[in-house]
Amino acid sequence: MEERRGRLTVYLGAAPGVGKTYAMLGEARRRRERGTDVVVGYVETHGREHTAEMVAGLEVVPRAEVSYRGTTFTEMDVDAIIARKPAVVCVDELAHTNVPGSVREKRAEDVELIRRAGIDVITTVNIQHLESLNDEVERITGVRQRETVPDDVVRTADQIQLVDMAPDALRRRMAHGNVYRADQIDASLTSYFRVGNLTALRELALLWLADRVDDALGDYRRAHRIEQTWPAKERIVVAVTGGAESETLLRRGARLAQRAAGSELLAVHVISSDGIANPDEARIARAQQLVSSLGGTFHAVAGEDVSQAVVDFATGANATMIVVGISRHGRVRRLFTGTTGERIASLAGTIDVHLVTHEQGAEVGRPRWYASPLSRRRQVVGLVLSVLLPVLLTFVLQLSDDPDQLPLDVLLFLAVTVLVALVGGMLPALVAALGGFVLMNWFFTPPVNRLTVSEPLNVVALVVFVAVAIGVASVVDRASRRASDAVRARTEAATMGSLSRSVLTGQDTAEAVVARLQETFGQRSASLLARGAAGWTVVASSGDSPAGEPEEADTRVTVDDDHVIVLCGGPLRASDRRVLEGFAVQMGLVLEYRRLRERDERAAALEGAEATSTAILRAVSHDLRTPLATMRASVDGLVSGSLDPADQQELVAAVETSTEQLERLIDNLLDLSRIESGLLHPTLRARSLEEVLPLAVAGHPADAVVLDVEESLPLVRTDAGLLERVVANLVGNAVRVSAGEPVRVLAHVLPDTIEILVVDRGPGVPPAQRERMFEPFQRLGDTSAGGLGLGLAVARGLTEAVGGRLSAEDTPGGGLTMILAVPRASMRRG
Repeated sequence: MEERRGRLTVYLGAAPGVGKTYAMLGEARRRRERGTDVVVGYVETHGREHTAEMVAGLEVVPRAEVSYRGTTFTEMDVDAIIARKPAVVCVDELAHTNVPGSVREKRAEDVELIRRAGIDVITTVNIQHLESLNDEVERITGVRQRETVPDDVVRTADQIQLVDMAPDALRRRMAHGNVYRADQIDASLTSYFRVGNLTALRELALLWLADRVDDALGDYRRAHRIEQTWPAKERIVVAVTGGAESETLLRRGARLAQRAAGSELLAVHVISSDGIANPDEARIARAQQLVSSLGGTFHAVAGEDVSQAVVDFATGANATMIVVGISRHGRVRRLFTGTTGERIASLAGTIDVHLVTHEQGAEVGRPRWYASPLSRRRQVVGLVLSVLLPVLLTFVLQLSDDPDQLPLDVLLFLAVTVLVALVGGMLPALVAALGGFVLMNWFFTPPVNRLTVSEPLNVVALVVFVAVAIGVASVVDRASRRASDAVRARTEAATMGSLSRSVLTGQDTAEAVVARLQETFGQRSASLLARGAAGWTVVASSGDSPAGEPEEADTRVTVDDDHVIVLCGGPLRASDRRVLEGFAVQMGLVLEYRRLRERDERAAALEGAEATSTAILRAVSHDLRTPLATMRASVDGLVSGSLDPADQQELVAAVETSTEQLERLIDNLLDLSRIESGLLHPTLRARSLEEVLPLAVAGHPADAVVLDVEESLPLVRTDAGLLERVVANLVGNAVRVSAGEPVRVLAHVLPDTIEILVVDRGPGVPPAQRERMFEPFQRLGDTSAGGLGLGLAVARGLTEAVGGRLSAEDTPGGGLTMILAVPRASMRRG
């Protein structure tokens, strides 16, 4: 069976000195009087007499001693507490950081370990030590709290007790010497413990605890399935449609929320559950930014019934008020369908509904059926068919003399109406239905050739025909609209999805987005313009004759305050503006990604330069000191004049050797600096290796280096001086590690390059470390004096500068082979 986890009780202080430790000890005494096994794990009295009196009589677990930098400190002995196994332990100062060298870094970790042992913990913490409030406390008091505790530790406590005191009362306590020593009172009263600071800290504590109480209330309502709202806290829910009035509603909601301290502002946007009716994404994005700036939160929910979805969200959030705008629909639609505000008010129950007027409320849009989603060509074809098909059908049906064929006539004319609706939409279908009604009445309904009807049943049949035809045409037209919306939504989603993927993966650039924008909308040109001190400049463009000014374009959309996208080639349809706004958002992401990438590159360059500088300074302090010390000692010996000629000659040789060593190190440093700064400009010409390689190995004894190169080698395209430096560097390294074994220098001819091989019989380098050895200041265990670990880094840099490649592989039989591949020249020796 799993052991019970200890409960955590936190005494939360609004400020230092309010009495949280005293209150904790009072709780401990009351529990002990009830027979509970209580011990004190750690309490800091700070020399306060009343606090020490409360500790007296309670069992105190001895503290553990921790040594740090020659000084002994005391910390809470967690192992002793767990071994003692009390029912309750008192632990003061939850946010305390343990002395370095302790088993755990924070006292909060000690408390967690004690609770795992099944021991209840009573602890204390001040509001200024909560991690989430650290910045706020610093702004209020001017003091940065070094010791903090994560909010979750306190938030998840089983019980939180607020220890509060009025600012004036706390200052009186301090003046009486009940908080700090006498020599600290005046300074504290005039700095941290000013009335304004204490009032602000007190408000922070009350609001933070109110939020935790509200969370507990929400958990209780969910656990007991209470759907009715309990207005314990003012919460304003603003219904955002994505229309132009959204910002007006949000600002009104914010003003309502500001009337009560601690109120919350929540914006909710209902997305159609069929995923077809898309709002203006740009306006939704602006609404999200506005909500954030007003201190609220933005939420999006899916639902078929907007009113019900808003009310469900408000009920779940325990809201006290819903703010909704008046309807933008026309009078006729409002007469038959009502308004969203009215439906929300009827569903809200005990939640108040605040109806806000706005300028867009007076706008009445055209009836939707005038704006057919079908092309103009299809509408014209539909109108033609609405006239021709009923006439043609009438001609065909007149060939039959059956007087009882009216039901068949009705079905056939209904089929024609449906066909016309499929082709041309609602308006042609209405023409076909009315035309069919007239033709059937005149030609097929007794008495024929008159617009009168003798049989009541025939009247019913004709009326039903018209009603069914109009209904079917309406359904077909709605289905066409939905299909058109679905295709457009799918196309927009595919376009925006492709843009998002390419931007998020860093594959897109401003030029690519502009080119895709021009292709998507079929415009003559598309441009991204940036505003500068000298006016507008073209950042990226695609197409012919791109606009250089926003006023020159047919369409433009703002990316941010300093960038705008402009299109030339005719105005866009209103339905395309939403996609264009999406392109603007993606372009903003591209520009932001570019700024971040440039910032990262600058930071990486600075970091690399700093690392190089640090390594150089470290190397200068060690490796360069050796030859300088040798030279100084040799010069001192020579100056003394008390040496015999042999010793003087030896000292002169030491000075020469150290000078050469120092010169070589400085040359490597300068070469590395030139390579990394891009100031190395090689002169590439056709050269013969017979001229370069002998010079590169000239500084070594004949028995140390074997140059085995054919005389008929093709020419290489390189910088002779730089190539000589590279080969000399590689040969020098090889000679140093070969322990007397001769180093071989070979050359192999390949179709495009000539490989120069420097073969040694030294200890070699493991494959996993071969790339590291080309990095600056990497010596890989080489402890010989006079090196900075720059040789191979400089060699690779110089090799790449002349267009070659430098790599390493094992030497058969042991050792390392450096392979220097140099491009061949276009001409051959003749």
